[in-house]
Amino acid sequence: MFDKILIANRGEIACRVMETAQSMGVACVAVYSDADVSAKHVAMADEAVHIGGAAPAESYLRGDAIIEAARRTGAQAIHPGYGFLSENPDFVEAVEAAGLTFIGPSADAIRKMGLKDAAKALMEKAGVPVVPGYHGDNQDPEHLSGAADAIGYPVLIKAVAGGGGKGMRLVEKPADFASALDSARGEARTAFGNDAVLVEKYVAKPRHIEVQVFGDGTHAVHLFERDCSLQRRHQKVIEEAPAPGMTEEMRAAMGQAGVRAAEAIGYKGAGTVEFIVDASDGLRPDRFWFMEMNTRLQVEHPVTEAITGVDLVEWQLRVAAGESLPMQQEDLTIDGHAFEARLYAEDVPKGFLPATGTLTHLEFPWQCRADSGVRAGDTISPWYDPMIAKVVVHGPTRAVALATLSRALQDTQVGGTVTNLAFLGALARHQGFMSGDVDTGLIGRDIDALVQDPAPEPRHKVAAAMMSLGLVEPLEDAGFTLWAPLHRAVQVAWGGEAVDLDVQVEGPDRQIWQVGEARIVSERRQGEWIVGGQPMPAVSVSGSTVTVFDAYGLEFEVIDPLDRDAGAAGDTNVIEAPMPGLVKAVFAEQGQAVKEGDRLAILEAMKMEHSLLAARDGVVAEVLASAGSQVEAGAALVRLEEE
Repeated sequence: MFDKILIANRGEIACRVMETAQSMGVACVAVYSDADVSAKHVAMADEAVHIGGAAPAESYLRGDAIIEAARRTGAQAIHPGYGFLSENPDFVEAVEAAGLTFIGPSADAIRKMGLKDAAKALMEKAGVPVVPGYHGDNQDPEHLSGAADAIGYPVLIKAVAGGGGKGMRLVEKPADFASALDSARGEARTAFGNDAVLVEKYVAKPRHIEVQVFGDGTHAVHLFERDCSLQRRHQKVIEEAPAPGMTEEMRAAMGQAGVRAAEAIGYKGAGTVEFIVDASDGLRPDRFWFMEMNTRLQVEHPVTEAITGVDLVEWQLRVAAGESLPMQQEDLTIDGHAFEARLYAEDVPKGFLPATGTLTHLEFPWQCRADSGVRAGDTISPWYDPMIAKVVVHGPTRAVALATLSRALQDTQVGGTVTNLAFLGALARHQGFMSGDVDTGLIGRDIDALVQDPAPEPRHKVAAAMMSLGLVEPLEDAGFTLWAPLHRAVQVAWGGEAVDLDVQVEGPDRQIWQVGEARIVSERRQGEWIVGGQPMPAVSVSGSTVTVFDAYGLEFEVIDPLDRDAGAAGDTNVIEAPMPGLVKAVFAEQGQAVKEGDRLAILEAMKMEHSLLAARDGVVAEVLASAGSQVEAGAALVRLEEE
């Protein structure tokens, strides 16, 4: 076994790898960028090496700096995590040329699976079923359009070097093909430096089911399947294992296909073979097809660990150190059911816009395993994926596990940034999902119901006001005396709407609140505050912001009555950057007439492109930014003439 390894990554996956490695007595070296000087993974490591600027290209994608850090610290091997350099065969070869061990598959295996078209051809030869489609080299638009006609609409255009839903477009009719192709290629060029695409049949009721495989370079086993069908824009939201409705016949067929895929390329380490499944007539062994193989550890690997009792990172270290497979196929069994929900800093009502901010509060309940790369006090950076944590639960049955997930999401507390907690909670309670009737279109069909903001009740407003005025503590600590008036007024705002509250304090253990037409009594009973007949939820205060941890977190602003700002309606004249990022393109010109919804600019942030649209019809008065500019949140990019 290794004495010391370097983790060439950041965030929750770096922390996850360290937890297992350090428990095995293996010392860990972290690498970090300018933005991650105080990050959790740096604090956890035995040693840490600075490798460059905040941008990934200046740090986590610098293979030379990472290898030099490993050599300088005496690390014997490099674990890539996922993302960044984890599936870069040139990096693998450079690691090995430096006399170090790459904890993962060979460069040859990564290359064979790195391009979707070549991988599909290889899988066909290995006897793995493949989705009907065009995977050839001819990238002429007319040829691709003809291929789509031959396959039959609807079709998917997919970047051959793609992943994470980038460079992927659904096309439902021939008239839309050309524009979708241009869009997919542009996004693929930005994300991967390769704008080649493939075209394949779109499955009407698709389920995304993947098989966890593990090989030692010669032989492989599968650790059963995961269902990742709950997706938004081709990005996974909640994953589970095993797949609901799975039959033993189909599990065996998919598992064998996954093993054939791994052994066909001499796979070593942890990998995932992803399949698209036609669930229009239940799960049938003749209706699943290979999509791609991820030659690394997956984000959702914890659900497999939960149902098998296997630590996949431990397996990675042991096999990379030269040991044989720790278990054979007949030794592996499924125990119960597991779910993983991806908790992000994102503004769901605003189209899942990635968010930044400093975490003023972060706490997870006992019911879950929370894999996180951040702590209270940490900042969600605009430079990287805005994941806060993976909330993982396990239970003896699917129903029990899902109920546990629902409860864990309700009890998770995040302050300082908007999150998708309420959205995840709505999914966990969705009737179709609860019954196991899932497919990749579920979220899209029910999106309006799933993204509704929870509305605060009067008791939530009272809890926020109590904490802001210090009325949770004894009266003398809150600034009240026997000679002071025991009446106060406060105003709190939620979602841009302000409400006045008045309180009459009748003693240290009783308060009468007036919230609009509602009268709320707060009483302390046996040391616990009861507000409006229910226990007072946990509350966090940071400056003028108060977060009430009920209904997935309700954030209020406490307004000083001596410094109230009447505010104004949103300025539709100015198109602003919603977050820090790179202006990728500007389509507006001075004097140009635009319609509401016209795309005026593209902002690249959080590894995604965001279109900035005109809020109304008008004429462009001024263009205030140019392509290539780095801008801060709130920066004015385009101004329209006054109406």
